[in-house]
Amino acid sequence: MTLEATPATAAAATDKIRVMLVDDSAVVRGLVTRILEEDPAIAVVASVGNGQMALSALERQEIDVIVLDIEMPVMDGMTALPLLLKADPGIRIIMQSTLTLKGADVSLRALQIGAADYIPKPTATRELAGGMDFKKELLDKVKALGHARRRDPNRKARPGVPSSLARPSAAAPRPSALSPTGPIKLRSHTPEPPDIIAIGSSTGGPQALFNLLTTMRAGTVKQPILITQHMPATFTTILAEHITRVSGWDAKEAQDGEVIKSGRVYVAPGDFHMLVESRGADRILKLTKDPPENFCRPAVDPMLRSISAAYGKRVLVAILTGMGSDGAKGGAVVVEAGGTVVAQDEATSVVWGMPGAAANAGICSAVLPLGEIAPWMIKLATRR
Repeated sequence: MTLEATPATAAAATDKIRVMLVDDSAVVRGLVTRILEEDPAIAVVASVGNGQMALSALERQEIDVIVLDIEMPVMDGMTALPLLLKADPGIRIIMQSTLTLKGADVSLRALQIGAADYIPKPTATRELAGGMDFKKELLDKVKALGHARRRDPNRKARPGVPSSLARPSAAAPRPSALSPTGPIKLRSHTPEPPDIIAIGSSTGGPQALFNLLTTMRAGTVKQPILITQHMPATFTTILAEHITRVSGWDAKEAQDGEVIKSGRVYVAPGDFHMLVESRGADRILKLTKDPPENFCRPAVDPMLRSISAAYGKRVLVAILTGMGSDGAKGGAVVVEAGGTVVAQDEATSVVWGMPGAAANAGICSAVLPLGEIAPWMIKLATRR
């Protein structure tokens, strides 16, 4: 089924985030449509059963966000993904996958070739019965990516698309966590060479991590690196494997009680906060099921608070692309102890929520494009 845009519906959708659903299950498409259209800021303008139909629909109407299933007949999601991005390079695509090792691996590969994010495929046991976790995650991601798409300065109308549909809405709201409070004030201080590096990321994070860590590996950084990326269990296992394969770092999911060693990357496991404790001369990783912070577990803030307590001022933090404000409060604790925070800039972030919150809080020594963060950190990390 395809929902064609009539002149009336096109005009009504102009000020809304326009979504296309691509899934061979009519039941799933119906569920997701009902959830999305409960929000007055969203309009589902197309609903199709495979990737080939999605390409045809994209030729006829303007779309901001696509929710794309992976396994479909005729043309599956991984085949359709690069073709959809070629047709409209600025479109935001959310992959829909199962919470399995295979699903996680395919999702990470999709992120590497241009998908903006992923969402677990709804299941009959919870989400099809109206699970709130799925609903909140779906709405949050669609709206964050839709607003980012509307603000994209490189966005252009495509030939054949009605101008009323191609025109971004001037009234599109900007999430409060992303709103600048004025010119960004950088923190002026002489940073200490770090004994540890911590990175926080969410939406768009895997792509940013691969970029950052590959450059840092080539720059002979020796400090241990701790990463909290908002991801469920299974996905973090695959993320660590991809980091090793892509960047050359010895990366692994953190284990409770493990001694932190130089030259290694530790990824917070899904559904656990990753903390650091001092035990004699050693620093030990501790995994906890403490309540979520910023609606997340793992969360960046508790990791940064614990690292600051264990390492004092010799801490270097990078806050990368992601929704929300996780990392800003923990980063403030790091700065209070004399540590250093750098944030990714808005232009290179998929969503400028987390880095924007840190930048606007005035705790950053630098706010840089993604490609400039690694050289900046290497210079500090290798200075003795």
